[in-house]
Amino acid sequence: MPLDADRVQTVTFDSYSTLVDVDAAEAALADRVPDPEPVSQLWRSQSLAYTFVANHVDAYRPFYEVNRAALQYALDAHDVDCSSDERDDILAVYHELDVFDDVRDAIERLRDGGYDCYVVSNGDPEMLASMVEHAGIGDLLEDAISADEIRVFKPDAALYQHAAGRTGTPIRAIAHATAGWFDVLGATHAGMQGVWVNRGGGGPWASFGGDPDVAVDSLHGLADALDC
Repeated sequence: MPLDADRVQTVTFDSYSTLVDVDAAEAALADRVPDPEPVSQLWRSQSLAYTFVANHVDAYRPFYEVNRAALQYALDAHDVDCSSDERDDILAVYHELDVFDDVRDAIERLRDGGYDCYVVSNGDPEMLASMVEHAGIGDLLEDAISADEIRVFKPDAALYQHAAGRTGTPIRAIAHATAGWFDVLGATHAGMQGVWVNRGGGGPWASFGGDPDVAVDSLHGLADALDC
């Protein structure tokens, strides 16, 4: 179904890959790894895999720890030997990831259009605080909601339900914008409208489990869809 703009009162955003570019983490590997791209890609995919599994085997750990374990796996898989200090330096990039160019202007449009804006993320509170500060969007957001608050990762419905409670918004009145296909499906399954942010037009959509309510190539596309 297409996005029902009349239902929307609140807009929530994923953080990593939606507001900030996790591919920028590759630069932190470049001085330590001969071929950083496959290491970076495996790091990210393994990190997500750990969150999916953690939801089902009662193995929750804060996302920074999950990300550390995934980085170690990626380094080991590519036979890269890094000291503990070097791993910490690589991980620290998650506090200063590059912000996508559209983020501030588009969120400002949405806020000025009357929509309360929140971040809903797997990131732990410290990671989200530094991301919001580095992105320079703290004045535009009502709050950042972390999976750590209920110790459940996306795409479990409980996190989206928790976010609705924290925003004080009926869940069906929330549009959730994210670059992650699994996050879109988690949000729509829980009752939100799902906005797929197809960064760089790199699709295609993962045709499994349903479709987004709207696909956009930037957050300005969402602002346009909501007539902001």
